[in-house]
Amino acid sequence: MTHDDGLPNDPEGVRLMIHALVDGELDAAAALAVERRIAADPRLAAEHARIVALQGAVSRLPRPDVSDAFRARIASIGMAGPEQQAPVEAEPQRGTPSTLPGLIAGAGGGQRREAGTRPSQARPSPRARRFGSFDWRAMAASIMISAVLASGATQWVMQSGVEDGFAAAVASGHRRSLLAASPIDIVSSDRHTVKPWLDARIGVSPPAPDLAQDGYALIGGRVEVISGRPVPALVYRHREHLITLVAEPQQGGKATQPDDLSSGGFSMVHWSDGAFSYWAISDMERPELDDFVARFRKAAV
Repeated sequence: MTHDDGLPNDPEGVRLMIHALVDGELDAAAALAVERRIAADPRLAAEHARIVALQGAVSRLPRPDVSDAFRARIASIGMAGPEQQAPVEAEPQRGTPSTLPGLIAGAGGGQRREAGTRPSQARPSPRARRFGSFDWRAMAASIMISAVLASGATQWVMQSGVEDGFAAAVASGHRRSLLAASPIDIVSSDRHTVKPWLDARIGVSPPAPDLAQDGYALIGGRVEVISGRPVPALVYRHREHLITLVAEPQQGGKATQPDDLSSGGFSMVHWSDGAFSYWAISDMERPELDDFVARFRKAAV
C-alpha cells in the first residue's frame, strides 16, 4: 500500500522513521505523519512500542565505571588538532579509486597540492577538519545501542523492563488514538455491546461498568497490540477528556493497589484485581484520574 504523506513506503524506511520519531529527530509535520501511520497499522504500533520499551530499558542500565585516565584519552581524540590526527589525504594506490571520495577528495574531483608538498603535509579541506572534530560521545552511544540491538542482550533488556515497557506502549497507544480519525473501534455506551465485540475478536473482555452517572461515560472500545499481543482497551469520556483503560489478562495474578506512573504530560495509574492488570491513562489532572480509578474499581467488583 502506498501513501502520499511524504514518508517512505518500504518497511525498512518506515522503521527508520519510527526510530527518528522516538529519538525526537523529526519536525512537527513529519512526526505527525509517522504517528498517523502507526495509528493505522498494528504492526507499526507494536514496533513503536518495542523501540520505546528498549530505549527506556537501555537508559536504566548501570553506567560502566570508567577511569579518569581513559576518559582523558578518549576526550583527547576529539580535541586533537589536524596536525595531531592521522593524515586525511593520501595518495591512492595506482589503479585503486578513493574509498571516501566525499571526505577526502574536495569538490571538483580532488584538492590541488602546492609543488614540493608531500601528500601527508597537504592542508586538509574544511570538510575534513569538520570530520576530525566529531562528537566521540555520540559515536560511543551509537556503538552501544547497535551492540545491544545486534546481540542476545535485547531479550534480557526487554524482560528486565517488562512493566515499564508495557506502560510506555499504553501511553503510545493512547497518544495515537488521539491523533486517529476515531479513538475507538466499536462505538457504544452499552457494555453489553462493547464486551461481546471485544470477546469475539480477541477472546477476552474486561469489566466495563457504566459510570455515566459519576461523570465518566463509556463511549466504546478498541484492540491494542502490545508486544505483538492483542489486548482489550475501554475508552471513557470525562467532559472534554478521554480515558484509555487497557486491561491485560492475568493467570494466577495477585491484586495490587493503584500505582502512579504519570509522565510525559499524561496521568497514568496501574493496578490489578488478580484477573486483569489495568492501566488507565488520560490528560486529566491526577486527582480526577484517581477518582475515576476508585469508582471503576468499586463498580467492577
